[in-house]
Amino acid sequence: MSRTDTDNIWVFAYGSLMWRPDFDFVESEPALLRGYHRAFCIYSHIYRGTPDNPGLVLGLDAGGSCSGRAFRLSAATAPVILAAIEAREMIYQVYRGRRLPVTLMKRDGKPQILAQTYVADRAGPQYTGKLTRARMIELIRQGEGMAGSARDYLANTVHHLNQLGLPDSGLQALLQDVNAEA
Repeated sequence: MSRTDTDNIWVFAYGSLMWRPDFDFVESEPALLRGYHRAFCIYSHIYRGTPDNPGLVLGLDAGGSCSGRAFRLSAATAPVILAAIEAREMIYQVYRGRRLPVTLMKRDGKPQILAQTYVADRAGPQYTGKLTRARMIELIRQGEGMAGSARDYLANTVHHLNQLGLPDSGLQALLQDVNAEA
């Protein structure tokens, strides 16, 4: 049985959407996005911090590559799910929704698909620019918002990437630094 392009609606996740998608999906598998990398480049004033005590969350910043998780949605539920993801991700007004080519890492044959994802808008009001390592650690340690702490967000991202068989040595080192005595 063949599927049409409208049956193949994918979402690429690189942070909390990997382990807390909050939507039903048909299938999910590890995926690779080229041209962007995962970075703590977004000040969090709601989910992982407050305006007075910001935390940091991940964004896809230009350059490099990023491993994550691709979710295939059913054509029937995709419009509602995509609207819910947009409401969740666009709360910061620092992301831009994009459909980008993603490689499904466990597939033979035609592993590249187009997936909806959200990349950091460098002109956005909460884009951090290049932070020093010390400032990044400070913001992750202090960040606490309505979805929990920035430290837990980092730890969950590291844990779930490891579970997917996609370890990120940079994030693992950052977590060790965040957890080290100040």
